Amino acid sequence: MESIQTPITVMKRYEWKYILSAAQTDAFVARLEGHMEPDAYGLTTIASLYYDTPDYRLIRESIEKPEFKEKIRLRAYGRATDRTPVYLELKRKAYGIVYKRRVQATVPEAEQFFSGTLNLDENGQIDREITYIRDYYHTLVPACMILYDRTAYCEPDGDLRLTIDRNPRYRVDAFRFDSDPVGKPLLQTGDTILELKVQDVIPLWLVQILSDLNIKRGSISKYGEAFRREHLLAI
Repeated sequence: MESIQTPITVMKRYEWKYILSAAQTDAFVARLEGHMEPDAYGLTTIASLYYDTPDYRLIRESIEKPEFKEKIRLRAYGRATDRTPVYLELKRKAYGIVYKRRVQATVPEAEQFFSGTLNLDENGQIDREITYIRDYYHTLVPACMILYDRTAYCEPDGDLRLTIDRNPRYRVDAFRFDSDPVGKPLLQTGDTILELKVQDVIPLWLVQILSDLNIKRGSISKYGEAFRREHLLAI
């Protein structure tokens, strides 16, 4: 399995989330002109397969909102075959700061990794961290696939990044990355999820836009919401 030796393999940043109505989304995107622009990938369907213990230990602990939490997932941009790249990611949040580690793989390699028949490159720190998590939890199995249609925006000559996720949805079966990107909706029709990702602070011009449009910071975990719908609401 090959590690990607580029800046995106290690991320440390603050992340803030907001739920926007369709009208807020349209107005917000219009106000971004002159400040930020969509990245080169444009609108992209992203599929993230979350792994968890059979008793859902990771997500149960996460939704209790502890100071430290972690998730492990396999992510694909667009449909992925057994030969196209996917990304094995370890995401941790501690005291409001998000840390992400990831390595490139294929779906068969990732499946072998989680089954314990394939180890990562033991010479790489990122690989060792991800392998440690697998071994620490002993058994990690596919638990939930989250899908959404994302547009990412970047700030020229700055470190601010934001994403708008449309039609977030999930499924708890059919965990193939080459199948149709369908699932149960996570939000009301037309609502989107805005995520701000910064190394330091939100610029004043963006604070003003959020205030003008009455966009208030919220708290949503896509996997957490899917788990709540599938397991907690049925109790």
